[in-house]
Amino acid sequence: MKFTIDRSALLTALQHVHSVVERRNTIPILSNVLIEAKEDGVYLTATDMDIAVIEKINLEKSEVMQLGTITTSAQMLYDIVRKLPENVKVELLSEKNDRLGIKASSSSFALNCLPAEDFPSISQEEFKFTFSLETNDLIRLIDKTSFAMSLEETRYYLNGIYLHAVKDAEGEKLRTVSTDGHRLSRVDMNIPEGANEIPGVIVPRKTIMEIRKLLEDHSDTINLSLSDNKIKLSFSNVILTSKLLDGTFPDYSRVIPEQNDKTVTISNQLLSEAVDRVSTVSTDKTRAIKVSISKGNLIISATNPDKGSASESLDVIYDGEEVEIGFNSKYVLDVARQIKGNEIIIKLSDSVSPTLVYDKDDKGVLFVLMPMRV
Repeated sequence: MKFTIDRSALLTALQHVHSVVERRNTIPILSNVLIEAKEDGVYLTATDMDIAVIEKINLEKSEVMQLGTITTSAQMLYDIVRKLPENVKVELLSEKNDRLGIKASSSSFALNCLPAEDFPSISQEEFKFTFSLETNDLIRLIDKTSFAMSLEETRYYLNGIYLHAVKDAEGEKLRTVSTDGHRLSRVDMNIPEGANEIPGVIVPRKTIMEIRKLLEDHSDTINLSLSDNKIKLSFSNVILTSKLLDGTFPDYSRVIPEQNDKTVTISNQLLSEAVDRVSTVSTDKTRAIKVSISKGNLIISATNPDKGSASESLDVIYDGEEVEIGFNSKYVLDVARQIKGNEIIIKLSDSVSPTLVYDKDDKGVLFVLMPMRV
C-alpha cells in the first residue's frame, strides 16, 4: 500500500474517526484505525463495536500509487499527523503489512500494525426508514436536548435521546426528548418526508456526541436511516453507524403538567446572570436557590449555613398570586443557555409541581424543571 495525502485532509478525517476508539481496549485491534487505499480514494474506519465511522478522502486530496489495506494505532497516527507542519504532503507506505511508514517534510515514522483481516467487518444491514435533514435542524434537535441526558447507569434507557414522530393538533412533527429525572427537554420540528412512520428509538449518549462533532465540519443535507436496532447517518464523505439503546423510553407526557396557570415573562440574560451570581454562595452539593415571585417582581435567594447568603431582585411581567419555589441553579442555567430569544417564559402551578419553561422565539422547544425543597 502506498499513497500521498494532504496533511489537513488526513487530520480532519482522523479527528472524526479516532474519537470513536476507546482509550483502554482489551481487544487490541479495536484501538486501531483501518486504512484502505482504493482506486477512488483513501478510506479510514474506526469502531468500538457499537459505533463505526467511515470517512472517505477523495482523489482531489490524495494520490494512490499502490492499493492495499492495513491497521495501525488510531491515537498514535492522530498524534503524529496533528504535530506535523501545516500544508505538507504526507506519504503512507506499507510493504509487509507489519509496519506502516509515514513520511512528511523531514520527518519519518514507522508504526507497528495489525492485519486488516482481524478488523471487525461493518455489517451493511437493511434500513427500513430513510429521510433527509438539514444540518442546522439536526444540530438544533441535539443541542437543545443533549444537556438533559442522564448519566446514571441504573436507568440506562435515559442515557440518550429519544427520537420519534408524533402527531398532534398542530400536525406531524419529528421530536427529540431527553430527561434525567430532574429536568426534561422536548424539541419539535416539521416532519421530514419519509419520517412519518419511524419507530421511537433511543440514540445512545456517545453516538449523540460523535454525531455532534461530525456536524461541526459539515453543512450538507444529512441522510438518516433507521432499522430496528441501528441508526445510520450519511453526509459528505462520512458514514456513521451505531447500535440503538435496547429499552423503552418512559411516557414523558406524564411529567408535563397542563394546569400551570402562573405565567412569568423575564429577560433570559438578566435571569441567567442573577442565578449565576446568587448561586455562588449556595451549598456545593445541592446548588439550591429559592425563587420568590410576586406582582412584577422576582427574588432569587440562596442560603448557606457555612458561607452566608445572597439575594437579587428582578423586574418581571407577572400579575398572579405570590409563589415560592426551589430549584437546582445548575439546571436553571443549563436550560437558560438553550434559550436563544431575549425573553424566557416560565409557567408554574405551586412549589411542589414541575415548572414549564419556554423560549419566546422558538415555539417548538419545551423544558420541564422539577422543583426541590429549600
